Amino acid sequence: MNKHNNQWLSRNLSQAGRHNQNSLAGMISRALLVSAGLSLALPGTVRADSDSDDLPLEEITTIGVRQDGYRVEEVSSVKFTELLRDTPQSITSLTDRWLDERGVMSLNDALRNVPGITLGAGEFTWQGNNPNIRGFSSRNDMFLDGMRDFGSYSRDPFNLEAIEVLQGPSSMIFGRGSTGGVINQVSKMPVPDPLRNVNLNMGNADTFRATADINQPFDALGHGAAFRLNLMRQEGGVPGRDGAEIDKWGIAPTFAVSLGEHSRLTLSYLKLKDESVPDYGLPWVNNSAPEVDRENFYGFETDFLNTDADIFSLRLDHDFGAGTTANALLRYAKYSRESRISEPLVAATTPGTPLDQITVDRNVFQGNSEEDMLSGQFNLVKEFSTGSIGHSLVTGFEFAHESSAPTFGFALGVPSTNLAHPVSGPFTSTGSIIRAQADTSSDSLAAYVLDTIKFNEHWQLVAGLRWDRFEVDYSGIRSDPDGNNEGFENLSSTDSVISPRLAAVYKPVENGTVYLGWGTSFNPSAEGLSFIANARNFGVSNAFLDPEKNESVELGTKWELLDTRLSLEAAIFQIEKTNARVPDPENPGFNLLAGKQSVTGASFNISGRVFSKLSVSGGYTWLDSEQSGTLEGAANQGQPLLNVAKHSMSVWLNYFFTDRFDTALGVRHVGERLASNSPPVKSVPGYWVVDAMAKYEFSEHFTFKVNLTNLTDEYYLDQLHPWHVVPGPGRGIVFAVNTSW
Repeated sequence: MNKHNNQWLSRNLSQAGRHNQNSLAGMISRALLVSAGLSLALPGTVRADSDSDDLPLEEITTIGVRQDGYRVEEVSSVKFTELLRDTPQSITSLTDRWLDERGVMSLNDALRNVPGITLGAGEFTWQGNNPNIRGFSSRNDMFLDGMRDFGSYSRDPFNLEAIEVLQGPSSMIFGRGSTGGVINQVSKMPVPDPLRNVNLNMGNADTFRATADINQPFDALGHGAAFRLNLMRQEGGVPGRDGAEIDKWGIAPTFAVSLGEHSRLTLSYLKLKDESVPDYGLPWVNNSAPEVDRENFYGFETDFLNTDADIFSLRLDHDFGAGTTANALLRYAKYSRESRISEPLVAATTPGTPLDQITVDRNVFQGNSEEDMLSGQFNLVKEFSTGSIGHSLVTGFEFAHESSAPTFGFALGVPSTNLAHPVSGPFTSTGSIIRAQADTSSDSLAAYVLDTIKFNEHWQLVAGLRWDRFEVDYSGIRSDPDGNNEGFENLSSTDSVISPRLAAVYKPVENGTVYLGWGTSFNPSAEGLSFIANARNFGVSNAFLDPEKNESVELGTKWELLDTRLSLEAAIFQIEKTNARVPDPENPGFNLLAGKQSVTGASFNISGRVFSKLSVSGGYTWLDSEQSGTLEGAANQGQPLLNVAKHSMSVWLNYFFTDRFDTALGVRHVGERLASNSPPVKSVPGYWVVDAMAKYEFSEHFTFKVNLTNLTDEYYLDQLHPWHVVPGPGRGIVFAVNTSW
C-alpha cells in the first residue's frame, strides 16, 4: 500500500483552556475564539469518509494513517510498505477518535492506556515523558513523524492525528535505542476541505483547556494548496494532587502545496511552551510508599519546570511513477529547559514511627539546559518484480547533529517539612551550588535497506540491514557537595553498529497473517547525549563502554474479521540484553558490560467495530522479566527489571444508543512493579482504574461530551523512581463543548 495515497482526516482532538490576556499565550488563546468567527465567515463541510484512492495525485495528501474508528490499516512511516495486518511486528495505534473519546490532554494520558507500557517519574538530569515499553526504558525513543524527537519536555497531543507504539527492538528502522520499542507521534496535516473545529473543556482541579483546528484550501496558490493551524491553551491542576499545576500553550501551523503534478511540499512548525509546577510525589519511607493523604505535596508553591520546544520541519514527496516514490525530510529543533524542583526524601526511620513525627527533607534541584538538533532523512520506495517474485524495497539514509548543554545544581539550607502535614509556602534557601556543567555534541549517520519479498500470495520474507555511526564529544565539570572541583572530562567516542531485521510472513488467507520475526537494537553509552549515569554523584560511569546490544524474537498472528471491521493480533516474544551495564567491583564509580536482562512475554490486542453500534479498543500484556549477570553476588541477581508489571491490560468499549448519543466505559490494570530491584527493594502494588465517557451531538455544529477518569477515585502509585514515587490522578470530571463548521 503506497503511503502517498490520499488519506483525508476529518476529526480533531477535543480539549480546551483559559488564557492570559497579556501574554503571547493569551494572544493564542484569543485566536481560539477568533477561529469560531472564522468558521462563520468561511463555511465548509468535511468529508468524513472520502474514497482516497479515487482522488488525483496532485491533491494535497496527509502522510499519516488510514483509520476506521479505532482500527488502523497501515503505519504512517514510508519504511513500512505493507498493511498493518501484514507487518511482522506488534504495533498499537491510538487514533484521533480514540484520543478524543478518552479526553486525552497529554502524551502520558494516552500511554497509561497501552498494555505493556508503564511510566517512570522525572529525574534531576532528565524530565519529560519517561515510558517503559516491554520492560525497557524508552525515554530516548520518542519520534515525531518518523524523525527523532529529542528533548526533555512533556508532549501534548493537540496537533496529533495518531500515536503509534511500535513494540520490540527496531534499530533497523529507527537507529539507536528502541530496546523495548518506540513511540511515534503522527502530526495532523492539511486536508482538501475547509475545517473549523473549536473545543472548550472545563473540569475539576480548575482544569480549563481550549483547542482549535482550522484548515483552509488556497486554490489561488495552485491546485491542492492548503493551510492547517492547530492551537492549544491549558491551565489547571491535577485531580487529587495539591500543589501541582499545569500551564502550557502550543501552536502548530502547517502548509502544503503541490509542485507540479507529481510532487508535494509540506512545511510545518510546532511550538509547545510549558510553565508548570512539577509533581515529584511522595518520599519512600522504610522502602515503602507512606500511607499519607494523596493530596500531600512536599514541594514549594513557587517550584517550576519551564520547557520550550520549537520544531521546524520540511517534507518533500515525489512520485516517479512505475511504482517508485521518494521523500526527503529536514528538521531543526530547539529545546530549552529551566527548573527548580523539590524531591521529597526521608532518612531511615524506626518502623512504627507515627507519620506526623517523620520529617521530610527537600532535595531541591535547579538547573537549565539547551538542546539543538538538525536532522535529515531520505527514503526511496520501489515496487518491482524479479520474475514471479515481487519486491517492496525501501532504501535511504539519515543524518543528525545533536547538542546538549545542561547545568545542574542544588539549593542549600532548604527548610524541611512534616510527612503527614506538609507545608508548601514560598521557597527559601541559604544558597546554592553548581554540581555539574556539561556540553555534548553528536554526529550520526545511517544507511539502510529493507525489502519485503513476496514469493506468492501466501509467503513473504522481510529482510533489512542498517548501518549506524554515532560519534559523541563530551566535556564536563563536576563538583562535590561542598562545591570543590571533583573532575573535568573531555571525552569522545565513536560507535559503528550493524542492525539486521528478518521475518517470515505466512498468509493462509487474505485477511490473516502468521509471522516469525527477529531483530536487534543497540544502546550507546551516550545515547541520551550524556555520559553522566547517576544524578546523585554525577559520575561518568559509562564513558568507556561499547553499546549495549539487544535481540528479540517474536511469533505473532494478525487477523481482520467481520468484513475487516475488527482487527485482532496476538504475539509471544523474548527480548534479551546480553551485555547490560553493571557496576565494576574493581573500579568504583564505573560500569562494565557484564549483566544480562531478559523479558519473555505475550500480548493480545483488539480494535474496531464488533457490530454497527459497538466499538472496542484494548489489549493485555504479560511480561516476565529478570535481571542477571556474570558478576558473582550481584545485588539484583534474579530480580525482575525495574518498573515492569507482569500483568497489564486496558479495554475501551463504546456503544451508540442513537446516531447522536454514545457512551463508553474503560478499564485499565497495571500489576505490581519494582522501583528498586537491589537492596533495599522497593515496590508498589498493582491497581485497577475505571473511566467513562458520554457524548451527545446536539446538532451538526455542536457536540457535548463529559469524561470521567478514575471513576472510583482509586489511590494508586503511577510514576516510579528509586528515590520518589508519584501518585496517579484522582477522580476527574471534564465537560467539553465542540463546535465545528
